[in-house]
Amino acid sequence: MTTAHDPAEAPETPEAPEAPQAPQAPEVRYERQGPVAVVTMNRPAYRNAQNSAMTYALDRAFYHAAADDEVKVVVLAGQGKHFSAGHDIGTPERDAHLPFDRTAGLWWDHSDKAGAESRFARESEVYLGMCRRWRELPKPMIASVQGACVAGGLMLAWVCDLIVAAEDAFFADPVVRMGIPGVEYFAHPWVMPPRIAKEFLFTGDRMSARRAYEVGMINRVVPSAELPSRTAELASRIAEMPRLGLALTKRAVNQAEDLQGLHSGLDSVFGLHHLAHAHNAETAADPLGGMDIHKMKQAGN
Repeated sequence: MTTAHDPAEAPETPEAPEAPQAPQAPEVRYERQGPVAVVTMNRPAYRNAQNSAMTYALDRAFYHAAADDEVKVVVLAGQGKHFSAGHDIGTPERDAHLPFDRTAGLWWDHSDKAGAESRFARESEVYLGMCRRWRELPKPMIASVQGACVAGGLMLAWVCDLIVAAEDAFFADPVVRMGIPGVEYFAHPWVMPPRIAKEFLFTGDRMSARRAYEVGMINRVVPSAELPSRTAELASRIAEMPRLGLALTKRAVNQAEDLQGLHSGLDSVFGLHHLAHAHNAETAADPLGGMDIHKMKQAGN
């Protein structure tokens, strides 16, 4: 015996979920160009100095690119004349004292803590933790560098798999002037020969794009006007490869670097970095050894 079927009881066909919207923030622009996601730091008035708002906006952009099946390659760029002048130590929008939802680790909120506990918790998250998280993004990342790539800017470039630099680009880690042994993501002896790394740190001098190419720190030096197009050309060529093949190849090389001591080296120097902060806090004007943005600029010049 059959019964009439009530159309009202028919199961509804589930609607396809809407594609997640690309993250947008004042500090970071996100754009898809075919199979390439272009993530652009957007604080040109401050030479793309990295405050926490920018760091978390970058994290959201990279997470979105990793989850988007149409994206094969990620390009990281900086708006304006400079890639990034480093961590924000003096702009009106400096927000190191504010709490943010943590995504890179399990350290507690730093904003209501004091002393070394606050500094270590914050930098474990927004500096070392974020860089490690981004280095493991399972898609090739290309840094497109012009102008200044200094201190924290180095960290962003170094977590990328390839670096294309304009002829006017320069690289420097001047934080030894603060009494601190280099930036938090201490990849120096892996991205360049150790004696070159020592000179780079001991002097704090700028390294030209040409010299960076000679020591193997970057992949290509191109005319400044051609930087976006030449980076896009390389990204498109890589995007022709199978997605899983690219992901596994990236993991293979990263694992080789870790077997050469990168992962444990980062941990050990991060401890020295915070010993220096603590020493400065006891003996100098502040944890940066009294070197504010103006004094750092004067010393660099």
